[in-house]
This record gives sequence, structure tokens and C-alpha cells, in this order.
Amino acid sequence: MFETPLTGLVLSGGGARAAYQVGVLRAVARMRRQALGPVARLRTPFGVISGTSAGAINAAALACHADRFDSAVELITKVWQNFAAEQVYRADSLGVMRSGAQWLTMLSAGWLIARWRRARPRSLLDNSPLIELLRRLVPLERLPMMFEQRQLHALAVTASSYSSGEHYTFYDAAQPVEPWQRSQRVARPTRLSHAHLLASSAIPFVFPATSLAGQGVPGWFGDGSMRQTAPLSAAIHLGARRLLIIGAGRIQDAPGRVVPAADYPSLAQIAGHALSSIFLDALAVDVERLRRINRTLALLPDEALADTPLKPIEALLISPSQRIDEIAAHHVGALPRPVRSLLRGVGVGGEGADARGAALASYLLFESSFTRELVALGEADAEARRDEVLHFFGWDRPRPGRRPRAPAGPDIWLP
Repeated sequence: MFETPLTGLVLSGGGARAAYQVGVLRAVARMRRQALGPVARLRTPFGVISGTSAGAINAAALACHADRFDSAVELITKVWQNFAAEQVYRADSLGVMRSGAQWLTMLSAGWLIARWRRARPRSLLDNSPLIELLRRLVPLERLPMMFEQRQLHALAVTASSYSSGEHYTFYDAAQPVEPWQRSQRVARPTRLSHAHLLASSAIPFVFPATSLAGQGVPGWFGDGSMRQTAPLSAAIHLGARRLLIIGAGRIQDAPGRVVPAADYPSLAQIAGHALSSIFLDALAVDVERLRRINRTLALLPDEALADTPLKPIEALLISPSQRIDEIAAHHVGALPRPVRSLLRGVGVGGEGADARGAALASYLLFESSFTRELVALGEADAEARRDEVLHFFGWDRPRPGRRPRAPAGPDIWLP
């Protein structure tokens, strides 16, 4: 049975930046083993798991293995530490020419030529290889069993409808949860599929939209970070009373940070800035909103607190201590040559101090040299806040009685 109070895990989006989340989770799993002993190798400490974009894939993988949390974390870590772009999108010359080159041609030569040639490229890159990775990494057929065994309370993933303009939360739960609706936000209970994960992780312009018509939802869907005004909402609606929130970028830079003036921004710089706004800003605003509500509730007398539907939510936010785009600048050269050539057309180039457009590249850098560094950063950042993590979960408090030994069970393996 999942722990009480019900703890939620919120994983934000960010393409290849989501490797950072795995490092944080790996450190959290290690802290729990050290605090609680072998029994901690069993079920997940998170009763509710909510994910967006690449975070939705991590979230679903954890949920499907909720009965083997440590093994699940190590499995996901192994995938992220050994990533190659070819596992996520077509990075060969032919694949890049069929998608990105034609797409850029339409931008430069106009839709008239594209219409004459009957070319209909849908995105900069073709993410069809991701389908096979999802089938191996996220065995959704195990999810009903996790609910039935009360290993997990709920899983939610988000996507944005290009057709209606609304932001959707798709969720599945052990017990019926009344769907909610807010301005431009819709929640829908459903049997989650790999199509939902493809839709949630479809970075705008970069990856093609996904149709969810076969899932009972008409229209085309893209990345769940778009129009996501309340990233914490799903986990709270599904019953979480405390939240571990893992970001994929610095939530706030140091005050007074000065960026020297440079040439007119390239398309890559503008695109990187736009993606950062999509992936990072809403999370920062929602965390601040949660803290503000908590401060207000703390001022209310008990009688008034009992009359309000609002309840204080304990939250712990862990986000990168370093700027991810600066890390990415040292790994741009790791991208496959056809992808580098494609991105050079929008202003990505150089490496290290001479790198240009590294922010955009950071979302596409599914290469082990980059993802390994992010995993290590996540571990280091979580360890630096060990006392906060232990206190948040209550693992710093002594537990009476002898700890039971965990029964031996098979590890998860990736075929």
C-alpha cells in the first residue's frame, strides 16, 4: 500500500533535459535505502505520479514498476546514461532530409512550392524511433495490476490539443476520481496508452503532433508543457498532500545576472528562449502560487481553515543548480552530423564558449555525454539537500521495531 500522507511526484518537461530528473530520483532511492534498510527496495514512495513531456515518459515508467521502485529507477537511469539520439528521432541523413530539410525548405521557399511538390513534412524531426523505446521501457499492461495491488493511487500525463486549444490531463487511478475542468484546462479519466506519451512529448515544431482519436479524444495533440498554467494541479486533484517536484531547468537565476550584448538573435536563440518559456516558466509560477497559498492558510484560525476547501500542500522543489544550456554548449558536437547540419541552418553551431543556440540544442541532445552529466548533476543536487529530502519524507525520524527483510524479487530488465 502506498505511503500516507499521499505523496505526489511531479516531473516537468524538457526533452533531453529530463535526464536530470533521473539523477534526483536515484539519489532519493539511495537515501531511502540508507534510512530504512532493505525494505525500502520495494514499492514506490509516490502514490500519485504526474508527468509532462519527457517527464511523462519517466513518470509512466516509474508507475508501471511501482512495486519495484529501486529497480525501476536503475532501469531508467541505464537508459538515460546510454542514450543516443537515434533512439528518439531519425538522425540519419535520409531521415533528416525527409523531415527537417523539407520543413526548412517550406519556410524559405514558400508553401506554394511545397504544394506543387506535394510535400507535407510535419516537423523538424521524425520521432518514430521513440515508439519502439516506449514499448520496451514503459510496459503499460502492468499499470492495472499496480492499481489493483494498491502499489499506486494514480498516474497522470498531460498534452495540449492543437485542435481545441485546451490543455488536457489524462489520468488513470485505482479508484474513480471525479474529473475536473478549469479555464482552458480539461481532465479526462482514460486507459493510458503509448499514444498519450507520444503526444505529451511532442515538442512543438520539433516533433510531429499525435492524433488521439483512437483514444476517444478527437484532434491532434502536442507537448503537454504548452498552455500548462498549473503543472501541480493534476497531482493535487488526484489526492496528493505533499509534492516532490523535479524541474528540468533553473527555476530562477541569480539576481543581477548580466548577459553581454551580442549580435541580433538567431532563430535558434529565439526558439530556445520560447521553449524555455514553455517548459520552465509555468512551473516556477505555480510553485510560487502554492507557497503563497500555504502562507495565507497558515495565517487562518482553525475555524476558518476548516471552512475552506483549500488545504496546505507540503512541497519540495529540486531543480538544476547549474544552467542546462551552458552544460549543453559543451556537448553540441555530440549530436549526429546530419542533425548538426540541419540545426546549423537555424543558428546552432560551435561548442563550449563559442557555442550558439545551445538552449535549443539542449532539448534534442539525447546523447550519453550530455545525459550522463545531467544525471550526475541531479544526484549531486539532491545529495546537497539530503536533510530536506529526509525530513520531507519523514525518513529522518526513528522507526520503532525491527525492520522486516524485503523478499527477494526479480530485477527489471530491458529486452
